[in-house]
Amino acid sequence: MKVLFLCLATLFVAVIIAIMAMKDPGYVLFAVGTWTVETTLALMVVVLIVSFFLLYFLIRSGIKMVAVPRDLRHWKKQRRERKAIKLLTQGLIDLAEGRWQSAEKKVVKYAESSDASLLNYLAAARAAQAQGADQRRDHYLKLAHENHPSADIAVGLTQAELQLKQNQLEQCLATLRHLHQLAPKHVQVLKVLAGLYQRLGDWEHLLDLMPLLRKHKAMKADVMGDLAQQAYLALLQKAGSFADLSNVWSRIPTPVQESENILMMYVQRLLVLGESDLAEPLLRHGLQRRFSDALLMCYGKIEGAEPTRQLALVESLLVEHERDAVALLTAGRLSLRCKLWGKARSYLEASVNVEPTAEAYNELGTLLERMNETEAAAECFREGLRLVPGCEQTTPIMMEPATSPAIALTNQMAQESEIRNVVASTVKPATVEGAK
Repeated sequence: MKVLFLCLATLFVAVIIAIMAMKDPGYVLFAVGTWTVETTLALMVVVLIVSFFLLYFLIRSGIKMVAVPRDLRHWKKQRRERKAIKLLTQGLIDLAEGRWQSAEKKVVKYAESSDASLLNYLAAARAAQAQGADQRRDHYLKLAHENHPSADIAVGLTQAELQLKQNQLEQCLATLRHLHQLAPKHVQVLKVLAGLYQRLGDWEHLLDLMPLLRKHKAMKADVMGDLAQQAYLALLQKAGSFADLSNVWSRIPTPVQESENILMMYVQRLLVLGESDLAEPLLRHGLQRRFSDALLMCYGKIEGAEPTRQLALVESLLVEHERDAVALLTAGRLSLRCKLWGKARSYLEASVNVEPTAEAYNELGTLLERMNETEAAAECFREGLRLVPGCEQTTPIMMEPATSPAIALTNQMAQESEIRNVVASTVKPATVEGAK
């Protein structure tokens, strides 16, 4: 629409100029020495306009002729870039489909001409590692860093990821520590480094990294909590002396100390190190805060200085948990320790009735055996044994019909003779060989 309007306006102006020229064409005289040129003004204007456009065309043509080599180079460059993008796309498809060799060739061919050469080299590094060519992988990563120095974090993270997949943990740790020095606040670097510390079992460095993980929200709060708890559990289990154990325990925040897993591990280590006097108050406070079968089971096995006090605590918990099998078993054990045989029997029988377990049957059988109730004790041991994994009776026992004493004696003599023959045939060759 604009072009049409412009054409109409030009035509309108031309018509007006033509009409004016017809009424008064004007007069122009040029005199140079003895030469004179006379013409109308209208013709002179037309000649000037045509000359201007002709000169403009000649100048533009000359400029284009001079720029031909440059334009040709530019065209070749664009052509190579289009090919590079096309091959990069095909290479990434091959990489996703597992055609590693083809992917490496395609992404490397025009990598130097590509505007996205970083992607080319990173993809080539992945393809090379998939073929087990670690040296080529490192070469491509080096080229990626040299061509894109500003992308050192991206290149380093890719290198760390590939080293992790190749199980090159020490090299990966060196790479990530270097990246952490370059970018201490980078979330992905912190996250990958924490995962590597967890994999290496380097719990001290993992705990040192926790403040930065929380500050920069590199992980979800529950994930970081699980990581910290795993680290504290490993350090508690690793402590070989009471001093080391106390040192680790003092570093654990109070809310984490109150968690069931941490408290159980600390108490178990105290018991192993012979510090049951310290374990009992901790479990007592833990049970007073919340009811836990795991804590109760451990509490019943502690030989504290005041078993009656332990029993009183468990009996207070039974008021609200009278049908809890573990609480009843713990009360029975503590009653045994207090030498309250009747009460112990009642608690153990109640525990078996609520939920039969091998431990409860064993405690009850031991008590009945001490009370000279051997048949009842044997029955408890049998029932408890059936509840032990792997001790269930799976093969039916077929009893043979009774035989006369004479036949039984004959069968026994035959079996003994057969056994002697087997033993003799087994021992004789070894004896002869030794004599030789």
